[in-house]
Amino acid sequence: MSGTTPTAPPALARRTLFTGAAAAATGALATACGTDQGQPRGKVAVFGDSAAWAAPMTAAGKAMRGVAGLQLVPEVNPLLESFEQVVKSSLRTRKTPDMLKYWSGYRLKDLARTGGIVDLSATWDRAERKGWADPSLRSAFTERGRVYGLPMNLAYWVFFHNPEVFAEHGLKAPRTWDDFLAVCARLKRNKVTPLHGTADGRWPSFIWFQEILSRQDPRFYEDLMNGRARYTDPRAERALRTLVSFFDRDWFTPMDMNHVDAAAALVHGKVGMVPCGTWLGSTLVAAGAEPGANMGAFVLPMAEPGARPSVVFESSALVATVKGPDREEALKATRAWLHPAVMKAFSHSLQDGCPNPEVAPANPVIAGLQKKVRGDRLWLLNRFWEQGPPELVEATVDDLAGFLLNPPSYRKVLRTMQDRADDAWKVWREAGT
Repeated sequence: MSGTTPTAPPALARRTLFTGAAAAATGALATACGTDQGQPRGKVAVFGDSAAWAAPMTAAGKAMRGVAGLQLVPEVNPLLESFEQVVKSSLRTRKTPDMLKYWSGYRLKDLARTGGIVDLSATWDRAERKGWADPSLRSAFTERGRVYGLPMNLAYWVFFHNPEVFAEHGLKAPRTWDDFLAVCARLKRNKVTPLHGTADGRWPSFIWFQEILSRQDPRFYEDLMNGRARYTDPRAERALRTLVSFFDRDWFTPMDMNHVDAAAALVHGKVGMVPCGTWLGSTLVAAGAEPGANMGAFVLPMAEPGARPSVVFESSALVATVKGPDREEALKATRAWLHPAVMKAFSHSLQDGCPNPEVAPANPVIAGLQKKVRGDRLWLLNRFWEQGPPELVEATVDDLAGFLLNPPSYRKVLRTMQDRADDAWKVWREAGT
């Protein structure tokens, strides 16, 4: 996953934990980010939670030096108990980082409400005029009409498969929902586990609910994620019943198979399809895959022909802090971030999609997906993890994990999620007034 998803107990227990840990967390961040003197002149620190992004950030930093005379310096601390809470604690101090790698959607909205990050609306407007930013992504980085982050990557949520294994079984990437079901059935008959599903690591528990619901009714998915619909609606129940039918047909891997093992199983023909963000491509390559050869990906077809064609996306946010020690240089860096040279260096090192439409795709798999998304004008739906009040998402992920481990419980799970949603949305809306 491109962002940190720390394991934690339910919401009330988390609040108690964070209250007791706030001072220690701020100290840990100060250690990671140096002192309130910041970086030497000409360098800007970007604090993040993913070691896998250090090399791409370094590559982008070198490119930015040629574009703006600034070098980005990645500072990574993936061991922090809660990246979000640590960042929020630091924003009240002079030891806050200059820039952050953060999430989009409601997690960014939540951060913007602290008053500790910079309004980047003018920077976005300038990039959009130059053709460096996709206007359809803007809302994912906006709170109350103002932009507070710039897109770093553009991962599409797709189904990875091995074209060589598909060919061996007389299969092609499905173009319709019925094709998809037929592919699953044939793989199962041929002793290949059709689908990867997992609750390992906790956060992946949302994947299948997200994928099925957004294929059946993307408008309802969008409404549900934004608190305008209910988990007890028949459309949400239909999505989980569909998954129950997949369990009944024994189409899933064991629910404790992680993505690293799933990638290896896909390459070796043991698993047919793995749903994930396109950032999983680097894991597949590490397992022996070659993009365009024994590694392919497709957007899951719509289950309802009349539904608006759509795809789920994921994009991390580059954020500038109000109290960072090198604020002026950080703001200069934001103006250069979406420059094609910087974006190419970053996305090609990351081997993922790029939010700048002018940048060539990093590999053949990304190229094919980009052509599909842009050519068919697919509706971009933000990922489940970034949708809704963060504490609600954390809790519903745990609920969905319970469903994956006990599929017949789906009605009870939906009622529980709606009870949580009623409380969480009330708190969120009151806090925003």
